[in-house]
Amino acid sequence: MRSALRDCRATIGVVALVVSPWLIGCGGHEARTLPMRTALDAGNAKGAIQAVNEELDVKKSEDLPSDIKGDNAILVLDRGSIQQSLAEFKLSKRDFESADKAIDMLDLAHNAGDSIGEYVFSGSSGKYQAPPYEKLMINTLNMLNYLETHDLNGARVEARRLAVMQKYYRDSLGLTNNPVLGLGSLLAGFTFEKSGETDEALRYYDEALAFTGYRSLADSVRRLVPQGSYKSPRLKALLDDEEKNAPGGARAAAAADDNTGEVLLVVGYGRVPHKVAERIPIGLALTWFSGALSPHDVSAANKLAAQGLVTWINFPTLGPSQGKGAIPSVKLDGDYVQLEEAVDVDKQVRAEWKKIEGKIIVSAITRLIARTALGQGIQTAAGRDNIVGILASLGAQATLTALDTPDTRSWETLPARIAVARVRLPVGKHRVVIDARGWQRAQDLVVEKNGWSVVSLMALR
Repeated sequence: MRSALRDCRATIGVVALVVSPWLIGCGGHEARTLPMRTALDAGNAKGAIQAVNEELDVKKSEDLPSDIKGDNAILVLDRGSIQQSLAEFKLSKRDFESADKAIDMLDLAHNAGDSIGEYVFSGSSGKYQAPPYEKLMINTLNMLNYLETHDLNGARVEARRLAVMQKYYRDSLGLTNNPVLGLGSLLAGFTFEKSGETDEALRYYDEALAFTGYRSLADSVRRLVPQGSYKSPRLKALLDDEEKNAPGGARAAAAADDNTGEVLLVVGYGRVPHKVAERIPIGLALTWFSGALSPHDVSAANKLAAQGLVTWINFPTLGPSQGKGAIPSVKLDGDYVQLEEAVDVDKQVRAEWKKIEGKIIVSAITRLIARTALGQGIQTAAGRDNIVGILASLGAQATLTALDTPDTRSWETLPARIAVARVRLPVGKHRVVIDARGWQRAQDLVVEKNGWSVVSLMALR
């Protein structure tokens, strides 16, 4: 008996040693970001940054973690968004750029070890792959940082980085209808317009006009078209439509700009849904997704459901939206400015998740089957009727089930919606007040002849 107990302890010890590389916190990424989300829900952006800094194990917002790979890269992204909401644009730039370099995008970045970890243990054990909207939003929001600080050189660099990403997604994935592309093109067009690169600006504006929410481009397009050689049906249709609605007056307004400048207003509000861990019975999962499994896996899963030993699967899903239905307001010198919705980021997050949700649950089922196979292998090696083998098998399955942490990683501090407006103002002093979700930014502007400013607010509540 003592010998059997010693063998049992030894076997379970071996199992613990095998799985120890995957002993990450059972709560996963969702648990790590809970203090940050709680602070943002209370409107406490500085408290949210402090919570992120604690997770990153850094003392100040100016510090980067010693290791910016893996989950830390996503936390740095979150901090960059919150810094932007506090108008700390230089710190936000640094965080966005550091995280952008660290986040893997392509499947080629995954190695065999990542695949084994995801298959047998947990989806959260592999390298993080950012979905298209996240990669596009990094460059888009960072371009906004550069425009806020009047750095056109930096904004052009970011616009060209964005163009590379846009081309990749168009050519490789056929992504042409994502409104996130429109917002990036608007900011890139503005950047090149103010840099004096007319045709490049018109090209980007043409791309933005493929999406709704950019009617305020008409004034700039009207000014630029006579100066450049770039033409397109969308640009012509925009000008024809404006002329039809305001014949003569629009041309007069475009010409009478000797003593005016322009302000671009960008307002983000709410937060996209974050991922949460979910559990459902294996029988229910099979009812939903058996068609996506191989006949062998369906048979194995049915046997598991029938014996009732390990009957639950763990997988991530999307939580509720935050503040998506809010109505932001902008006042210029006390008068309200009409905003146009540029992009519903929340909608894009859900659309992207819908494409892969089935695969995620199927992967969770195959992990369950793989864990059981591993447990059965341990039992067979120890002897099918050996109490040590039986205990070791059950122990391995129970341990791996506990370690099966659903992959809840995502960029959680993206605004749920973003709205824009462009306004021409007479030369002189002006005051902008933006209000959204109880967050407010008041900014005094000095408009110079043919000058420009960008004023934004990201109300991440």
